[in-house]
Amino acid sequence: MYQIEELTTIILEAINKSDNIKNLEKIRIQYLGKKGILTKKIQLLHSMPINERRILGQLINISKKKIIIELTNRKIFLEKEKTNDFLNNEKMDITLPGRNTRCGKLHPIIQTIYEIELFFNNLGFNIVNGLEIENSYYNFDALNIPENHPARTEHDTFWFDEHRLLRTQTSSIQNRIMKKYNPPLRFITSGRVYRNDYDRTHTPMFHQIEGLMVEKNISFANLKWILSSFLKLFFEKDIEIRFRPSYFPFTEPSAEVDIMRSDKKWLEVLGCGMVHPKVLKEGNIDSNLYSGIAFGMGVERLTMLRYKITDLRIFFENDVRFLKQFH
Repeated sequence: MYQIEELTTIILEAINKSDNIKNLEKIRIQYLGKKGILTKKIQLLHSMPINERRILGQLINISKKKIIIELTNRKIFLEKEKTNDFLNNEKMDITLPGRNTRCGKLHPIIQTIYEIELFFNNLGFNIVNGLEIENSYYNFDALNIPENHPARTEHDTFWFDEHRLLRTQTSSIQNRIMKKYNPPLRFITSGRVYRNDYDRTHTPMFHQIEGLMVEKNISFANLKWILSSFLKLFFEKDIEIRFRPSYFPFTEPSAEVDIMRSDKKWLEVLGCGMVHPKVLKEGNIDSNLYSGIAFGMGVERLTMLRYKITDLRIFFENDVRFLKQFH
């Protein structure tokens, strides 16, 4: 009992002499921590007779409460003292002019996505979001891309395991939409996609926008009118556009859309086509009754063309001098 009382006196004196919170924490750990001196005393109670254990246990608990109260009070005192010292030493010149607060702006990629979604939303397209981590069925199989297709190799795709991957295209949402909703369908989705490529015009992560429309009597003529109207509005001029035959596993016929640049050269800006009957069938839609159109575009590509940006990587450097140019 004498040792406990003496130890308590020593601890309380050490607490009162501590001049900063850091030293106070060292004292707490030294005596009350898992390996602290007072903690070890408590652990020794198990080996003592019951009568002595009860008396010493009560005494240790009383001492422990005193120490905790003193630690708390000392900490509050030191924190107040530190705050007062700061306020007394801090000088403020109220005659100085105020500091301007910089207002943030939307990233040009996000601005482009909003503008594209607004155009198609006005045509009755509903905006939906897909999953960035997909399985091989929705990303490939449901889009008529067999296992031996080059897009399924590790050179183009980031795989987690045999079945899960980072989606390579926003088209992966098509099958989910067709199985969830009944025609007529008009949907547009945007988001990040991932492919194993990196240079001035490619990055491992980029943004795509995917459009899907499934109705009765939809033809390639509808597709041409929609995309031509969009491109002329987006670039704010009557640009020359051509639809060039191409190949995509999930559309038939397929086309790539080119625009005429200022140097009189054609540049591809998006891909499109009539939804393949196999894709419609996989989505539980009767291809004899309904037809569909689909299109996909790279957001970075369109943004670079619109603002005459030559290096794709600048979009991801977060340079305020670059970003503040866009409103």
